[in-house]
Amino acid sequence: MTIFPHDEFAKNYLEALLGTVGEVKTDRKVPSEIREIDVYFAPFAQPSEKTVELGLLGRFADTAALFEPFRNAVQPLEICSCMGKLFSTFAEAQRKSRREKTTLSMDDLPKLWIISPTASEDFLDAGLHATLDEENWGTGIYFFGNVSRTAIIVVHQLPSTHETLWLRILGRDGTQKQAIKELEALPTNNPLREKAVDLLLNLRTTLQLKEAPDEEENDLIMTLSPIYLEKLEEVRQEGRQETRRNVVESLLRNRFGSIDRQLNAVVEPLSVLAPDEFVFLLTQLSREDLINRFTQA
Repeated sequence: MTIFPHDEFAKNYLEALLGTVGEVKTDRKVPSEIREIDVYFAPFAQPSEKTVELGLLGRFADTAALFEPFRNAVQPLEICSCMGKLFSTFAEAQRKSRREKTTLSMDDLPKLWIISPTASEDFLDAGLHATLDEENWGTGIYFFGNVSRTAIIVVHQLPSTHETLWLRILGRDGTQKQAIKELEALPTNNPLREKAVDLLLNLRTTLQLKEAPDEEENDLIMTLSPIYLEKLEEVRQEGRQETRRNVVESLLRNRFGSIDRQLNAVVEPLSVLAPDEFVFLLTQLSREDLINRFTQA
């Protein structure tokens, strides 16, 4: 089980949503020292209409970008670390440009989006000299100087609109709870809703398995319970019309994209379990854990 379930959720969540409009790499290593970018994004060569569906997050995805989400309010040294990763990518791009004898401009470089649930006005103003651009971006997004290509998204300051929904999912407490309710109200055939729900249910299971979830985590578990029960009922309904094997295969495809030879080997042993049991396991276990658990001799 991951030591930081919320951090793992944030990376997987951004990877799933941004993966609809570009190439995503998580934990991308930065040259010169062992540091990892949480989420590195490069848009597809051909623009996708799905950026509209992603709302404000889709606007961030117009260019190559580094995404660094934080569960707690970001601290000064953490910002320095994030910017160090960004500047390392600048240096890497510059070295590549020299090798290939091509021209490199500032517009060719990625942007850094730091996602923090909260940040004080004093910290943003006096500490970072970060400024709002409400005319173009609205509230809650603070930009550094143009050369740094860096901004902080203060999630709890974002307006409660559909455009900000996918970012507010990464908030805390009431902000996240409200976003989850809005997510639940979306049509069930919305592909982004399905991706977000699956990842939230994975997080719920991880928190349930903790020895001592704190009060906020227990509250999040309760908030997600209606969606969890909805998922169970969906499986039960499908089970009345299809064999359990077909249901398991459908859930595996939703989670992993396709069923290869290794995953195919776990279908049969999962199919003999009760629906609520195999749904729980499919939201709890990783691909490797499923294979190891159900294909051992």
